[in-house]
Parts: sequence; C-alpha cells; structure tokens
Amino acid sequence: MTQPTQGRDIFRTAYENRYTWDSHFPGYTADLHLQQGDEVYTGKIRVNSDLTLEVSAIEDEKVKESVYNQLRDIITHRKRSSFEQSHGKNKFTIGSQDPTGAIEILVEGDAMGSNYKVRGKEISQVSRVMGPIAFTINTQESLQTEEGYISTKYNAIFRNPKTDELKGKREFNETYEKFGKYYLPTRQVIEAIEPGGEKIITEFNFQNIKLLEPAVVG
Repeated sequence: MTQPTQGRDIFRTAYENRYTWDSHFPGYTADLHLQQGDEVYTGKIRVNSDLTLEVSAIEDEKVKESVYNQLRDIITHRKRSSFEQSHGKNKFTIGSQDPTGAIEILVEGDAMGSNYKVRGKEISQVSRVMGPIAFTINTQESLQTEEGYISTKYNAIFRNPKTDELKGKREFNETYEKFGKYYLPTRQVIEAIEPGGEKIITEFNFQNIKLLEPAVVG
C-alpha cells in the first residue's frame, strides 16, 4: 500500500477508519440514570434499527428534550455513510502540520466551512461555523476497535466567528462496551464551562442495555 500523500486520501483513510454501526444493526434499549449537579433523573431510551431515537419516562419536558438532543449527537456519529456520499463533491488540500504530528486538511465545497486535522488514521480536530457560532472539536483519546476508532475523550470550544470571543467550552468523557458485535455507549460525562468560569457537570449512565431482536422477514 502506498503512503497517501494527497489531502483527499489522508482524510478519506481517517474518515473510513471511524467506528460505525453496520446495516444489520438491530437497535437497543437502555435504562438511563442522569445526574446534573444535585438533580437526578431516570428514564428509558430506545434506539431503533434505523437509528431513530425514543426517550421516555422523563416527566420534565426540558430535560427530556436535552437528553434527546445529547443522545442524537452520539448516535449521529455511529451512522454509516460512504465517503462519496458525505464528501464526494469537496476538494481537500493539505495545510500545515502541528507539533503533535497532526496534518491540517483544508476543505473547499463544504456548506459549513469545515476544516480538519488528521493524526495517523484518526480525525483529531473538526472546525466548523454554524450561523453565529464557530466551534472546534479536539479529540484527545480514542477507543480502538476491530472496525475502527471511537473518540472517547474530546472537547468542544465555541466562539463568535466574527470577534473570536469565547462562548463556552465542553469537556466530554465517554465509555463504550461491546454488546453482541456492537459497541454501545454506557457512560458519558460532560463538563460545561461557561464564559464566566461556571462549571456544570452532567453524567449519563446507561444500564440494562439490551440489543433489539432483528425483524424477521417472512
């Protein structure tokens, strides 16, 4: 195998090395224990085979919506789509290399103005602008599976794209375990740091995790 030298090849190798759920993924259910500061909530989640998500048994609608949005982010990263589907129309060029050996990949044609850094065969940084917010996600640790890597420790930094003013920071720590042939999240801790320095820690624990039975086609 020749060493990839072009931006597209380097990024494609890392993109295709991400761990995703395959087309046979049956979905799963889990009990949720959520703690944010002194507040504790319990609920149930169901991820269907088509990766739609259901959150139930949480009475507080704001908390329920927050849980849904957070889990939606986790699930989105496990969704499989081909490189051509996601990035086929984009142009990739190589930028600078940082002291850690990560290579900057500059993208033309992406609607959100995305740029990346790739270290080895992993995407180590994602930078995007979405309306009034610019954000950068930096991966610090990852879990190596037989079918690719899962980012397990990373941060997200939010800024005003015009002034570069810091709008907030989130530190994420995630744990995955294997159920059947699939790696599923069992814990996520988010430390939110507001611009004024206030810290809020939210901990998701998923218990009684069970894969759904695949549908029988008669």
